[in-house]
Amino acid sequence: MTELFTDPRTLLRPIALLALGKTGADIERLVRDIRRTARRSGRGITWHDLEAGLRAGQASMSADLRRRAAIHEAGHALVYTLTGIAEVQSASIALHGVGLVTAVPNAHLPETEAWLMNTIAALLAGRAAEILVFQEPIAGAGGADESDLARATAMALAAETSLGFSKEQPLRYRSIAMGMQELTMDRGLADRVNRRLECAEAIAHDLIQANRLALDEIASGLESVGMLAGDEVRRIVRGSVRDSETGEP
Repeated sequence: MTELFTDPRTLLRPIALLALGKTGADIERLVRDIRRTARRSGRGITWHDLEAGLRAGQASMSADLRRRAAIHEAGHALVYTLTGIAEVQSASIALHGVGLVTAVPNAHLPETEAWLMNTIAALLAGRAAEILVFQEPIAGAGGADESDLARATAMALAAETSLGFSKEQPLRYRSIAMGMQELTMDRGLADRVNRRLECAEAIAHDLIQANRLALDEIASGLESVGMLAGDEVRRIVRGSVRDSETGEP
């Protein structure tokens, strides 16, 4: 994707995305330090200076882990875009040591059961992409209460206990705390929640498999640049969908 480097507007995107989470004071301090260093070397500030300064302190990634992280985040970005449940703002890897896709939910969509399943599918899409490409996932999708697996499980549990989507006793409401406790005690509930998760992962898998070229292009951009803006993700997906409809390679 050479246009990422030739379009002047795209030169600013990596810098802007790297600066996410930093305050104006942080940026001002960083620029002062960079200017001071450049002045000592008898030259002006370059884009590389700014990017290096913003990346300073981030955890480095091996080539294999960088590839896996790129595939994982590309899976999220792809399924969010294809299902239309949220608009991707940015996708990144190694930003402050982690991969991240930021997306704004499309609030105009009705929160139906299909919407919920697509949302869970998007949460599980990183793991599904890893399985499709590497035949196995790493532990990054889980491990914490705010992880992909935790959030997906909470949504699947809500479908069965508090949102009225269950095929069994759909009118019986249980709070989140009650539902989590019941999940550990009720084998039937656990099976229904797990089936929802498996179904959602299958949705993600099928979408990714059908749009593998888009997945690979998004992942390649993340590997080489470290981040992509949402409009770049959408351009890639639109191009892939158009090519598949016309039969072009």
